[in-house]
This record gives sequence, structure tokens and C-alpha cells, in this order.
Amino acid sequence: MCWLRIKVALIVAYGIPLAFNPVGIPTQADEIKIFVSSFAPAGEAGIYAYTINGQTGSVTETAKYTEVGHPFFLSLSPDKQTLYSIHAQHGFGGTKHEEIAAFRIVDGNGNLKLLNKQSTHGTASCYLDVDKKGELLVVANYSSGDIASYPITNEGIPEKSVSFYKHNGASVNEARQKEPHAHCIVVSPDNKYVFSADLGIDRIVTYKLRRKGRVTPLNDRLNSSLAPGSGPRHLTFHPHGNSAYVINELLNTVTVFDYNARDGSLSETQTISTLPKEFDGVSYTADIKLTPNGNFAYGTNRGHDSLACYRVQETGTLELIEIVPSLGAGPQNLAVTHDGKMLICANMPGNNLALFRIDQRSGKLTQVGPVHKLTSPSCIMLR
Repeated sequence: MCWLRIKVALIVAYGIPLAFNPVGIPTQADEIKIFVSSFAPAGEAGIYAYTINGQTGSVTETAKYTEVGHPFFLSLSPDKQTLYSIHAQHGFGGTKHEEIAAFRIVDGNGNLKLLNKQSTHGTASCYLDVDKKGELLVVANYSSGDIASYPITNEGIPEKSVSFYKHNGASVNEARQKEPHAHCIVVSPDNKYVFSADLGIDRIVTYKLRRKGRVTPLNDRLNSSLAPGSGPRHLTFHPHGNSAYVINELLNTVTVFDYNARDGSLSETQTISTLPKEFDGVSYTADIKLTPNGNFAYGTNRGHDSLACYRVQETGTLELIEIVPSLGAGPQNLAVTHDGKMLICANMPGNNLALFRIDQRSGKLTQVGPVHKLTSPSCIMLR
């Protein structure tokens, strides 16, 4: 009876479908539910719902929504009732502004019902995030180099934007950094600040989260600069909330920051490579994720087509464990399952999803099951 109560509490608190062995010790979750976006034009693209067998790694499609164009990135509401997606009806990164599409998740299979759409006010819209209360949605626009924020109703519907800011500046890479390119936007774990990694200006631009879906930029001195030519792409926080990790696309590095919740500042503590020392080819990083317990971190290398695996030290800094093949070309996006035992990799130009078991002691990765074929998978969102 005691273990039954614990199991129910874990499911309610974290949505973790734990399996229990005969002596009552938690084991690998039998079912892992995810959404995956297929980055293609309207009519060819889709948002797929899958169930993954946590033991065998087999992937089963349970639902598909196809009336969406170039759904590059996804985000899920805290109550897991609403899914948000980029929607580029007229092409991605073109002259027309793209949209955010909001969907109600109507059943356990992951079927979707469109609720509404809102303009992103920019082009090549590439990242979405929802605050911890489900009251604010933010978007980063790569080509136009700007961000916007939206209040969310009690029904999960994003209203018209109430904040819009264009970044300013340039950096040293003449081919990629002539102008701002906001590449991600992330709400801090304490729900106080919003951080946008801008590849074009080598900066993390910080905003204060306000009431009713608004954000305002902090004093420029609180924005964090990275080494010239870094090209910061994605940012994530340690589960404990004390450290932030930025993966740098152009220099193939990860920069670790200490996070000060009092003023929203980030202080650099380490920069570490994602590539083997002997590699001299062309490669660009894309995504970084940590395990829920904060013990391990994983980054993607597109070109080297590999995953860099790190152990997280007590100070928050990283120690390289190994670099392993991603099992497909261009690893674009990662997800670590809620129980921290499996890593899912979307190899976008490789047209597949690859699954790996995470060794709980070493952090090393082992392939689980065959790769699952899917056209241009660009974002994985755990349900």
C-alpha cells in the first residue's frame, strides 16, 4: 500500500509512468510519450505523436497533425494540455511573418485540435518557451533578430503579443554575424527572467518577466557576452537552477555560467569543446540537454554527426565523458526522458530518430532499438 501511494504521488507530481518490479523498486518507464515536428512545407510536414517502449526502444505512431507548415520548434504548457508550434504557412525565413499555432491535446494518443494562431512578428521563428505558470509564451525569431511575448488565457490560448524587442549589433564572423540572430528564448527556473541566446551578436540578452505576459529588457550591463565568433544557439538551466549552459554553434563549444537569481546576471565559469581534438572538418553544434537529476549533459555536433557526453561537476562545470555517433546526419534536437534513463536524438537531415540508453553511473550512451525513420525531425517534446 505504501509503494502504491508513492507511485500515485509520482505520477501526479511529475507525470512519470513508473513500472515496479516485484520488490517495489522503480524501473524503466514502459511507455514514453513524445511529440516530434517534421520540418517540411505545409501538406508535407506534420506534428507526430509517438509512444516509445522504454525497454525495447520501439517507436509507435499514435497520432499525426499535418495542417501545419515548417513546424520547426514546439513547446508544451505546464499542465500538458496545450501544445504550441511554429507555423510557417508561406515558407520558413521568407519575407512574410510566421505564426505560433496553439493546439489542444484532445486525448492520450496525442491528437490535436487547433485553437488559434498569432503572428511571431518575425521570420525564421525558431524557438518557443512557456513560463512555469502557463501564463506567458515567448518566441525567438532568427532571421529578423527579435523576440516577442504573449499572454496566455486560462484555456491555454495565446493572445496578441504585448512585448516586442529587436536585438542590435554584430560580431566577427562575416558570413553569419553581420546582424542579430535570436536563436533561442528560455524562461528561468524561478520564473523571474527570460534569456535569449543571440548567435549574431555573441550575447545572451536578458529580460525581466512582468505581469500579464510582458517582458522588459534589463540594463545592458547585465547581458552576457561570449567569445567573439562563438555563435550562441541554445541555452538550458541545471535542474537545481544555479547554472546555465549555452551551446555555441560556430565555435563548437559549451559555455557554463553561474546564475544569479537576484539580478538575472550570468557569470561565465567554463568553456569546453564539443569535438575531438583531432577533428579538423566542418561542424556546427545545435542543442544541449541535461538529465533531470543534473548529473549529465549532452550536446549535438552537426557535421561530425555525434553527441558530446559530459559529467556535471559539483560546481556545475563539465567533464567530457565520450563523444559517440548520433546514428544519423545533422543531430538537431535532443530530449531526455522524465526518468533520465533514455536520450532521444532527432537527426534532421538524416531523417530519423535515434534512441540511446543512459548509463546511470557513467553517463555513457548505448543504442536502444533501431532508428525510426521520419522526414526532417526538428524538435522533440516530451509529454
